[in-house]
Amino acid sequence: MKIGWIGLGNMGIPMASNLLAADYKVAVWNRSPEKASPLLALGATLVPTVSQLVDQSDILFTMVSDDDAVKAVYSGPEGIFAAAAHGKLAIDMSTISPDTSRWIAGESKQAGLRFLDAPVSGSVGPAKEGTLVIMVGGDEADYKQAKPLLDKLGKAAIHLGPNGAGASAKLAINLLLGITVQGVAETLLFARSLGIGTDQMLNIISESAVGTPLIRGKAASILADDFPAAFALKHMAKDLRLATAAGVSTPLAESANASYRHALESGLGDLDLMAIIKHLEG
Repeated sequence: MKIGWIGLGNMGIPMASNLLAADYKVAVWNRSPEKASPLLALGATLVPTVSQLVDQSDILFTMVSDDDAVKAVYSGPEGIFAAAAHGKLAIDMSTISPDTSRWIAGESKQAGLRFLDAPVSGSVGPAKEGTLVIMVGGDEADYKQAKPLLDKLGKAAIHLGPNGAGASAKLAINLLLGITVQGVAETLLFARSLGIGTDQMLNIISESAVGTPLIRGKAASILADDFPAAFALKHMAKDLRLATAAGVSTPLAESANASYRHALESGLGDLDLMAIIKHLEG
């Protein structure tokens, strides 16, 4: 089986690497071709156009930044729909709105292309380890065909229903992620105001019922006050905006959406989402 991969950002490179490690033949395309170097060293092939990638591939993966980027990759003048994609399967793993996923699915059908939306929960570490959680929307037969590949990328690949279901679940889980990270930040700042050290409070959290791998994984970054992006704050701000557009209007969701939006506007977007603590501490 020949795999085509579009999108070589922080997530795309380790994910495609895992397919190469599983002995799949992988061809790649990216707007910035120099980003393909780590994959070429592992045996991937770089192709100059999307059309050539489609022609050489049985299954296509796309992992790009947002709705506009996905639309450009699929429906742009040199995109997937403009190529000879009839009968092939495309799997979009980007985090985009359910409406955009359903629109791409409809346009794919017109082009004779089968389509799954399959966004992931997990950042760079789980992407490298192949322990992502993958949420899939689309035809069950297409899901079954894709599952052996998805199993190389994640620890769970869950079929949730028709196209758009995967995108919907991703917004829901990222809503919880954003609320959780903001809650940790608020807790640490409150404890600090009462004279409790951040290291002490992190230890208490870790040993308590609310301790999670997420919080333990962020501890070193919090203590160092250094927030290199595993999952950039700008992406969380985007995801919460999409969740709001999809209809969530609960108190915690509204608070998180406003907080991350303001943090983005204050210039923290390229840092890890845990940098929300820098915004909240003023």
